[in-house]
Amino acid sequence: MLHQHPDFFVNRHIGPRKEDISNMLSLLGHGSLDEMIINGVPNSILIEDTPKLPKAQNETEAINSLRQLAKKNEVWRSYIGMGYYNCITPPVIQRNLLENPGWYTQYTPYQAEISQGRLEALLNFQTMVCDLTGMEISNASLLDEGTAAAEAVTMCRNINSQNKSDTVFVSMDCHPQTISVLRTRAEAIGLKVLVEKPANFDFSNPVFAVFLQYPASDGS
Repeated sequence: MLHQHPDFFVNRHIGPRKEDISNMLSLLGHGSLDEMIINGVPNSILIEDTPKLPKAQNETEAINSLRQLAKKNEVWRSYIGMGYYNCITPPVIQRNLLENPGWYTQYTPYQAEISQGRLEALLNFQTMVCDLTGMEISNASLLDEGTAAAEAVTMCRNINSQNKSDTVFVSMDCHPQTISVLRTRAEAIGLKVLVEKPANFDFSNPVFAVFLQYPASDGS
């Protein structure tokens, strides 16, 4: 007679067993899961009535429903600006990177494939730049513009130790999302962010770095 291994997938991934629930409720002093939820969830957000949800759909039905919903969208010209621009993605990049599940599907319990894929993409980029320029090393871009700006400001502060100022001047023409990241990162390390128009700023005032952007967030 073959006995099933006690540590199989369902037990580990589909919630606690009945005896586990009983032990938990006994330890917390509740008679049921409903009683535990009522005592733990604030009345202001507790829903007493069962939500009226639509009938469950299988994968094919759900995809068809989403497609019908997506057809209601109307595509208009975007004027959002602020660094969000339309771009042409070459088919070879779209197929071999964006649509290649080898770059983003999970393959280990501790790290998503997209992290490993991004590292590989950066390594390929750096290797290509070294081949083209003949240099021994090359840098690679960071994940987003705001983070790159924050890293640049932090680097300026670290390498400019003789400058005792704790203030960085940031042009108000920069993207608002970039300014927000700069303020958040600066606050964490005790720096001040001064946001003004460059034309109105007196550069005789002590600052350890100046952050400008061209073209500006409004395209000028």
